[in-house]
Amino acid sequence: MSRIVIQEVATRDGFQIEPAFVPTAEKIRLIDALSQAGFSRIEVSSFVSPKAVPALADAAEVFSGIARRPGTTYVALVPNPKGAERALAARADEINLVASVSETHNRANMGMTPEASIQGFAAIMASVRGQVSVNATAATAFGCPFEGVQPEDEVLAQVERYLALGVDGVTLADTTGMANPRQVARLVARVLPLVGAERLTLHFHNTRGCGLANVLAAYDAGARRFDAALGGLGGCPFAPGATGNICTEDLASMAEEMGLSTGLDLDALIALSRDLPRLVGHDGPGQVAKAGRPRDLHPAPPLKAA
Repeated sequence: MSRIVIQEVATRDGFQIEPAFVPTAEKIRLIDALSQAGFSRIEVSSFVSPKAVPALADAAEVFSGIARRPGTTYVALVPNPKGAERALAARADEINLVASVSETHNRANMGMTPEASIQGFAAIMASVRGQVSVNATAATAFGCPFEGVQPEDEVLAQVERYLALGVDGVTLADTTGMANPRQVARLVARVLPLVGAERLTLHFHNTRGCGLANVLAAYDAGARRFDAALGGLGGCPFAPGATGNICTEDLASMAEEMGLSTGLDLDALIALSRDLPRLVGHDGPGQVAKAGRPRDLHPAPPLKAA
């Protein structure tokens, strides 16, 4: 079977926008269950200001409480050198740096220009080099809610700046779900020769219903690694109208039906997704947890005689 790598982001990107605080013990329990479901990479939390993102104020406690499964990389998103120091102290396996291609979005999200963010990343790289893996995300790579579509050349220039810093991986993020499949195929085809399939991740949101179609377009263009969130949770707090990530169990089900190996326990994911309303207080947008897998057949209704 061909393989697709699904990387879980629900406990960071998913929980960051939830108005109700998910208790630390519940976050730990969920991450441990996700580890057992077979993920090779889980974005655990974010070391940002608790005032900016109070939902993730317990990042250090969560990292200290999880049971680390061999073969799983536990990731922390960090915005600045102080966040990187806290992530190292918490024994994160990887840090994820984020800067938007869009200047307006980066100012709203980070309070500075993209160039200033990337200059700050250089200081982070100098302090963490050799201690932890580093991934860098180009947010709004497929469009900004304030500026619209971003020129592909600017996206490539940001990717090249990341690579020049010496990062281990690059993510192209459709931060507010503005991408379409043809756009995705074009950009992936241009970025893959720079980064390589093993180091490139695609991060799609399903804001306008194109999430899984965009995954398929990226896969056909050669990408193999994708972020997703259990139950389709998530969204950017600094982007109007941004809704959830592509749904982990929906993506895993689609991949399985297409003959693509994920290495994940889909039944376990569905069970975890069905428990999410207890944690966040509302249903998620995921579909497979509601409808069941395509192979989950039902008893036939009474049939009329011919």
